[in-house]
Amino acid sequence: MEFIRITGIDDPYFRQMHELMGRIFPPEEVLAFDLWAEPLRDEGLRVCVAVHEGEVVGATEYRYYPDMGVAMTDFTIIGREGLGIGRFLAQERQADLFQWVKRTGGALTGMFAEIYNPYLVEEHAFGGIKPMDPFVRREVLSHLGYRRLDFPYVHPSWELNGEAVTGLDLCFLPYDETIGELPASLVAKFLTTYYAIQERKPEAWYGMIRDLENRDTIPLRPI
Repeated sequence: MEFIRITGIDDPYFRQMHELMGRIFPPEEVLAFDLWAEPLRDEGLRVCVAVHEGEVVGATEYRYYPDMGVAMTDFTIIGREGLGIGRFLAQERQADLFQWVKRTGGALTGMFAEIYNPYLVEEHAFGGIKPMDPFVRREVLSHLGYRRLDFPYVHPSWELNGEAVTGLDLCFLPYDETIGELPASLVAKFLTTYYAIQERKPEAWYGMIRDLENRDTIPLRPI
C-alpha cells in the first residue's frame, strides 16, 4: 500500500478520493469538487490517499498550525475492510506530521478531530463500510488517546450554505496524557481560524464561539 499526497484536482487519485468521500460522508461534510483546487495547493494542509493496486482505498486530510502548536485531522476514510487501512493511515500521518513539525522548528501539543456522536445522530450509514460506523470510530479514537472537549459543539456545513451541523463532538489528542483541559481561548482561536474559509456561518456557531471566549478552560472527557 502506498501513502500518496494529492496537490491538485487534476490528479486522477483525487477524483477517486472525492467519489469515495461522496459514498461515505453525508453531503454537508463534502466540499464540491472544483472548490478543492485552492486548498490542495495550501502548504499548511495535507491530503493523502492510501492506494492499493492502483485504487484509492482510504484517505486522510490533516493540517498543522505552528502558531498554536496544534494539528487537526479533518477526516479519515477507510474504503475497504480487511486491509489494515486505518492503522496504515494513522501511522503514515503521524510520521509525516512529526517530520513537518521538526522541519519548521515548532512544537506540537496535540491534534483536534471531529467525530459523530451516534448517541445523538443515528441515520448516517457511511456507505455501509463497517469500520466507518460512528460507534467503531469513537472506540478507535479513544484507543488512540483522543478525548472529548466538554462543550456543545456545532460547525458550519461544508455545503457552504450557512447551515449548522450538529451531532458531532470536537475531540483532542494531547501528547501529554496528564493534560486534563485546554484553554478555552485556544479552542476558540483554533475554530475561528479553521472555519475562516467559510463566509457564511450559522448564528449557533457564533454563539458557541462567544461562549468559549467567556470561559477559562474546557475539560477533556473520555469518549
